[in-house]
Amino acid sequence: MSLTKEFTKGLWNEIPPFRLVLGICAALAVTTSAKNGIGMGLATTAVLVFSNLLISMLRKFIPRNVRIAAFIVVIASFVVLAELYMQAYFYPLYKALGIFVPLIVVNCIILGRAEAFASKNPVLPSLVDGLGIGIGYTISLFVLGGIREIIGHGTLFGMSVMWSSFQPFGIMLKPPGAFLCLGLVLALMNFISSKQKGH
Repeated sequence: MSLTKEFTKGLWNEIPPFRLVLGICAALAVTTSAKNGIGMGLATTAVLVFSNLLISMLRKFIPRNVRIAAFIVVIASFVVLAELYMQAYFYPLYKALGIFVPLIVVNCIILGRAEAFASKNPVLPSLVDGLGIGIGYTISLFVLGGIREIIGHGTLFGMSVMWSSFQPFGIMLKPPGAFLCLGLVLALMNFISSKQKGH
């Protein structure tokens, strides 16, 4: 098993939410700015990495008939830690992300990686898998948030990046804009993939 392959798969071939089509709710709800996207992505990555690590370490001790419940307990524990950390050190970001921080518990990416990978593989590959998928998810949220912020506000990280007469497209900051942006990025990725395959 190549650790490099396990890491890089999450950066393109299995990048959520575009390839795995997981974690869509948070991706659409919190990506009204690049900062929110990065914040949510990093919180999810931290939970994903540490839950993968612990589940892989305990995989031989968790009975199969209660594995999902055990995975949720592990994930929920790390979500509480991430939530408390954000409240203590990044309170404005925590307030901006709102209910979606505790909802990391039910993010399909984390439970999916626990079931499909961490529960079946040793510690190091599970750690690398979680890190790759998490970074891929963070990149996805940053791209979606960045596009929506630029077009919807004319700013990136709160700094003006558009010309003085630019008229922001307010719809990009609303739910339809999130779906539109997701669809356009997905179409671009599919176009690039088809070109790489020579179609």
